[in-house]
Amino acid sequence: MLNIVLHEPEIPQNTGNIGRTCVATGTRLHLIEPLGFSISDKAVKRAGMDYWEHLDVTVYEDYEDFCKRNPGAKVYMATTKGPNVYSDVSYEPDCYIMFGKESGGIPEEILVNNQENAIRIPMNPEIRSLNLANSVAIVLYEALRQNNFTGMQMEGQLRNFKWK
Repeated sequence: MLNIVLHEPEIPQNTGNIGRTCVATGTRLHLIEPLGFSISDKAVKRAGMDYWEHLDVTVYEDYEDFCKRNPGAKVYMATTKGPNVYSDVSYEPDCYIMFGKESGGIPEEILVNNQENAIRIPMNPEIRSLNLANSVAIVLYEALRQNNFTGMQMEGQLRNFKWK
């Protein structure tokens, strides 16, 4: 199972949207404190709609607690400072993909020790960053694609029509 990690997220609506994406994709969500909101915040639940109760979520006191409770985890770190394009790495089916807080990303002291696993989404050089929820969706779906969308519904169905 893939894992999304949010390091000190600040905006409840982003985390709610990411939680909904995790439920839709069968992905675990890991939240590293401090959070800029309470998980019981109405804005988190509103953005996550009625899916939040189905979310597999774990909260950690800090980055050290995350590392201690997930020893040996393969962690890719999404950052505008990353040397590797997100679509050029091979995602293991049980890897962790970490994203930093909206205002500052993943701290550089963490990135320095994980340069080989730092990934980036290419974008216009005049833009500082993409929205956190959008970034998670972009990278997560690439990891899912690489893992053949295991466990996901692959066919659509109209009510009164069957695809040929």
